[in-house]
Amino acid sequence: MTMIVVWETGAFAGGRRRLERPVGGVLRISRSNAQFQQWEALLRNRNKRQRAGEFLVQGVRPITLAVERGWPVRALIYDAERPLSRWATETLERAAEAERVAMAPELLRQLSGKEQEVPELVAVVVLPADDLSRIEVGPSFVGVVFDRPTGPGNIGTLVRSVDAFGGGGVIVTGHAADPYDPKAVRASTGSLLAVPVVRVRSHREVLEWVRAKRASGRPLNVVGTDEQGAADIAEVDLTGPTLLVIGNETSGLSAGWRDGCDLMARIPIGGAASSLNAASAATVALYETVRQRGRRP
Repeated sequence: MTMIVVWETGAFAGGRRRLERPVGGVLRISRSNAQFQQWEALLRNRNKRQRAGEFLVQGVRPITLAVERGWPVRALIYDAERPLSRWATETLERAAEAERVAMAPELLRQLSGKEQEVPELVAVVVLPADDLSRIEVGPSFVGVVFDRPTGPGNIGTLVRSVDAFGGGGVIVTGHAADPYDPKAVRASTGSLLAVPVVRVRSHREVLEWVRAKRASGRPLNVVGTDEQGAADIAEVDLTGPTLLVIGNETSGLSAGWRDGCDLMARIPIGGAASSLNAASAATVALYETVRQRGRRP
């Protein structure tokens, strides 16, 4: 098969990478081979996702967002035995640099992570760089830090809420679940492709980034959430640039974050529940931020 060599560059994991793709043709996979096994490993192995610098995306909205927002798509995989819809055909045309792969339906079902359903398309997308410069802080900025989350589904749900309320980014700190785990990607319903998500090892790096923003004239306020907070969330001024900090699902915020926040706020709750789910708490805080800003003259 004649091959073309393509060099990929940009602010995505893996740096500059040499890729070989078939010219004027489609790669066909009818049985489990090394390439299929590499893609299947992206579903369950975080380390292999990181080493490969790519993750899997499926669904109309997520794949459409990936293409529209300029994410590098390395491959588009489709069912070799059924006709393509208009959406799938247009997506293949728009993602001109992506390798086309016609795959046997039983293999494509395995890539979907679902037992019954064969997706129309699965995209292999390049992981973005974990660089805080991807998050732009303007006068109306609101972002969320998720400290040491253990559930990928919670990360995806939180990212979805940030997107819904016009947030500017999500920062995941500490030893945490992977935002690019298939459960997180599905729970975000595509918002992971629309909102910058950055993984950072420690709260110290984020607080240094906050200090740099303040030094450049952007008064970024860091507000933590905790059931023992000093004030109700509705009493806290959230009208300026704000970074909300949400704690681990079980233990809440780390000591480092408690010390690093400018203020700790509580969300009043009743009933038998002792606390809110972390993603739910973020959603309430984001709603309150938008509510306050909607009342500004």
